Amino acid sequence: MAELPQNKKELANEFFILGLTSNGKQFRPSDWAERLCGVMSCFRPAGSGGPNAHLKFSPLVRPTVLNGVKAVVVNTALQQVEPLAYHFVVDFAKDNDLQVVDACFLPLPDDPKG
Repeated sequence: MAELPQNKKELANEFFILGLTSNGKQFRPSDWAERLCGVMSCFRPAGSGGPNAHLKFSPLVRPTVLNGVKAVVVNTALQQVEPLAYHFVVDFAKDNDLQVVDACFLPLPDDPKG
């Protein structure tokens, strides 16, 4: 079993919105994660834009797949960048009864620090 981080710096600052409702049903439409991340693409840390930034997902809200389930990774730094955007994402999960899971850091099996 993984040990809890010894200090706040080691805590993950992200959470996952899973494409599953609280009763385990798959959320529809199937491209919900990409749509949500597309809406959030303009909310990013200063200096992270670069050329064609409007064509990329924000590093603070990005789609992924966890165990075959579509999900969105939300970095809590979004709350500092744009509080209303952060509340929009959190409210989206609540309004659609989606499962939200806090991210955590786990040491790699071969990591001498772990």
